[in-house]
Amino acid sequence: MIDPLNAWWAQQLVLCDWAFDPDPLSVDSEAALARLQGLGVADRGELGWRLVESLGVGGSLADPARLLSALEVVALAGSAGWLEESGARAWAHRLAAEISAHHGDLDAWLSALRRARSAEGWVRGDDGFAEACEALSALEHDGDGITWERLGEWLAIHDALPSLWPSGEEAQVWRLRAGFAPVVALPAGEQDWAGLAGWLGDAWQIHDRDDLVRALLWLGAQGDRQGWDLDAVRLLESDPASRYAWLHKLEEPDQRYGRVLLEFVEHGEPLEWGAWDWLRLVDLAWAGACLGWLSDREAIDFALHGADLVMHRYSDWSALARAYQRGRSLFEGRNLLPTFEADWRLLLQSPVSPWRPALQGLLEPSLLERSRQAMRDWRADARHWVLALAAVREPELAARQGPASAVPTARREDARQYLAETLDLHPDEGVEALSRYWLPAQAHHLNQLAADAAHGALPRAETSFGPADPAGLASRDALRHGSRHAATVHMAEKYAFYLQMAMDSEGFDTEGLARLAEALRASLCRFYPDARRLLEAWASWEALLPEEGQPSLVAEIRWHEEDPGSLFHWIDWRGGEWQEPGPRPSLFLFTAMALVGPLNSPAWSLPHPESERERVSIREWIDGHYGLHGAEELGEFLNFLLETGDRQEYQINYAPYTLNAARLASEIATLESGECSDEERTHLLRLQRVRDNEDGCNDTDLAAWDVAQAVDLAIAARQLGWLEEPAFVAVLERAHGLAAAHYSGWDSYARGLHAGFSFFMGETPERESFLAGFRQALVAWLAAAPPLAGPWASLEFPGARPSHWAPMHIDTLPGDSRTLH
Repeated sequence: MIDPLNAWWAQQLVLCDWAFDPDPLSVDSEAALARLQGLGVADRGELGWRLVESLGVGGSLADPARLLSALEVVALAGSAGWLEESGARAWAHRLAAEISAHHGDLDAWLSALRRARSAEGWVRGDDGFAEACEALSALEHDGDGITWERLGEWLAIHDALPSLWPSGEEAQVWRLRAGFAPVVALPAGEQDWAGLAGWLGDAWQIHDRDDLVRALLWLGAQGDRQGWDLDAVRLLESDPASRYAWLHKLEEPDQRYGRVLLEFVEHGEPLEWGAWDWLRLVDLAWAGACLGWLSDREAIDFALHGADLVMHRYSDWSALARAYQRGRSLFEGRNLLPTFEADWRLLLQSPVSPWRPALQGLLEPSLLERSRQAMRDWRADARHWVLALAAVREPELAARQGPASAVPTARREDARQYLAETLDLHPDEGVEALSRYWLPAQAHHLNQLAADAAHGALPRAETSFGPADPAGLASRDALRHGSRHAATVHMAEKYAFYLQMAMDSEGFDTEGLARLAEALRASLCRFYPDARRLLEAWASWEALLPEEGQPSLVAEIRWHEEDPGSLFHWIDWRGGEWQEPGPRPSLFLFTAMALVGPLNSPAWSLPHPESERERVSIREWIDGHYGLHGAEELGEFLNFLLETGDRQEYQINYAPYTLNAARLASEIATLESGECSDEERTHLLRLQRVRDNEDGCNDTDLAAWDVAQAVDLAIAARQLGWLEEPAFVAVLERAHGLAAAHYSGWDSYARGLHAGFSFFMGETPERESFLAGFRQALVAWLAAAPPLAGPWASLEFPGARPSHWAPMHIDTLPGDSRTLH
């Protein structure tokens, strides 16, 4: 029995110079492919555009020449295997319905074609076209063809038009690719995109599967939009003069981009263009499927991810297209919004556009959830936590997502130089050396200050050594705004950056670095249940304590908080068993180490044996200041400091003079009247200080000087490997007890430390400047102004009664019974 649609379709192909064959899909596949190439249809992407264009837009009458051309192209595509028979018939059915609706009989159809025949390339010349029309008329009446009336009857029976685009729940996602080229059939293959591999290499520098995956993950998480978003925020906050100063600093082609962005800002255009990245994500996912670099499941999951992000932000196709047009404008450096209607009219208005269904609700929630898990799986290893944190400071790192890639030589050398010059960290120290940059005690200190600030319980601004710096006080008092957020991220994000540099240096044990990354993830997951809480905390602490000399990262952090594709929302938040990249000292040990005061930098973590390179400088310091040359000598000296120390020398050799002023004056006069040896000169200076009661040396317990020296030397001995951990802890316990026995609080301890520092200082022209600097440091430590000067203000003095407020969270050191652990 004759197939009415095929017969009618074959008859129309006579107008395209085809010999009549009742089966329009019987052309040899190679011949069909050659003919498609001759018609300019190089791949199925172009085929999709031809089909959409053929039916016009917005209800307007389609061009009859384009309709006829589409019938030919569909027949060729079916013969070439680009369309399955069902797909080819579906398009023929839709085209037949359009022709029948607007050209009710053969004469009307041929008349319309005659009027359109001047459209070069659609029909043959006048003589050939006339012959084809006669042949078509004959076919309608000789019994081999089908009449227009019979076609109408068949269409009436089959009035439900078949789906023109790939059907199925998963296939719906490829409708989003129509902005580049409609997807007409599945599965994807090389026939869908001519010259694809070359284009990927030239336009994207993508040469294999791993390159592609990294590009896909980058588009989802950051893309071009981040830099544009941040520029837009800054421009909105700037005055006109600042905006144009920014523009003129740019060089071409960036200046063209800047002009477009400024135009958007000044004309009130919505400053949003995420679709530029997310539609390209779908496009590259399709490219991966075409080349076989991605499995069908992988390609669909990536495309679903792009769709998920799109539907998170846009209500309909028009909003999506306009956002993409803005992004393309910025990328190309020319405002394309005036051509928006012309560029997108087909997709937004064509009756057969893949975008006819509503954007919202296009995809099943179960599929979107599947894609979300797939994206998390791509970023499941803890390395992506390090990337996420480090990329806030260095956005280029976001391109490293997915399969690990080789580090370029220049990058490796830059990382090694950074570690050596900025951190004094070298590969021969081993992975363990990175623990010195994990500072949980610092986080405890900040959390405690924030809690006290929230309750108005911070130390007084006026100290025994003068008032605190106003700017430092303002910074300290502002910490009340951070009381709701655990401060670990303030320290951890810097640690993550150092860890990334260590990874890039390729000088450290890979497995060891991976363990540190796992520990970093576990620690942050303990304190922050999700991305929002972590980023809120980070933004809060970054605003309160910006890094000196560096621009604030608050805008970058807020971007990650608000952007649905940011890597922070797609890393694995299942922390597992809690662990940390470095040891967490007890509150007791942290307090004991704090007894060193301004004699050294604050000890925010437990010391550990250092590399031989570091040990050389430490030994030189110990030798130069104390004349100690080994573990045994140092151990004996520690015992001396803790048992008797310099304080005993004062009590024996100088305190008695305070009871006999005449003898003191005589002794001083005798020494001043003759030549003095170095030892005698030191004795004279100390006698003069007793006479003048300089810095309260006669009224102040000097034990703090011995305690601070003992702790300082114990830390150095631990770094040298001269003290094992139990012996080190034993020294700290003795120092802690000695401080508790001699002083009531940090203020009295500070006075003792200052008096001892002053009294036992050797002769030097810089004495006054040294003392002034020491007093300034003591003020900062006592008042916590600036907040990271030292930890005294956040710690209970040894033996003192509790006086601090408990933080609102568990980000504190163990041993504080007033917080939950």
